[in-house]
Amino acid sequence: MVADTEKGFFIDLSRCDACRGCQVACEQWHNQGTIPTKQTGNNQNPPDLNYECYKVVRFEEKVYNNKFEWLFFPEQCRHCFDAPCQAQADLEVEGAIITDPATGIVIYTEKTKELDFEAVREACPYNIPRQDPKTKLISKCDLCFDRVQNNMVPACVQTCHSGCMNYGSYKEMLALANKRLEEVKKDYPQAVLGNPDAVHIIYLFPFPPHDYYEYAVADSGEDSSQTSFA
Repeated sequence: MVADTEKGFFIDLSRCDACRGCQVACEQWHNQGTIPTKQTGNNQNPPDLNYECYKVVRFEEKVYNNKFEWLFFPEQCRHCFDAPCQAQADLEVEGAIITDPATGIVIYTEKTKELDFEAVREACPYNIPRQDPKTKLISKCDLCFDRVQNNMVPACVQTCHSGCMNYGSYKEMLALANKRLEEVKKDYPQAVLGNPDAVHIIYLFPFPPHDYYEYAVADSGEDSSQTSFA
């Protein structure tokens, strides 16, 4: 059962315009450096998440019913209810990955450098964890835990200008997501929520989730968007 104190995001992709303000705000708040990248043929930069980039806006070009569509996907850790990465970590080093009992935020600690990185990454159904090749620390979005503890909204949410990113209690965000889904379905009948019963970060996908990114939702063997992978 989800506690009233647990936090959540609702990310409405029908409102994302790929300004990348969230990506920049995340990097600035966490004092992250710049890793050199190469042009890969589209507007996405960096090409992927890395140990100093916890959030990346993915770009995909698709055509539906002879109409071109940009698919924008600001990706980050989903902060799973029963985080598979934590379950894997507990087999090796207890306390390396923890879940804050009040907020539900999944936190990577200094002990992650003692973990088998590939095992942790493979345990994540969203392919999120990244490792610093020098320190061996494993990193990902921490939902701006320091800000949350001081009653501040996460940096990415504060900078979002379009209404794409929303933050509050998980229960509030789930209710908002379901309400918005009914509205969006009028124009996008295929619209779905991504694993809403398994994660604190709820995405609304106007188009099929795997068109945005192969790891956009966790496959469960059934409807990979509306059911839990647990």
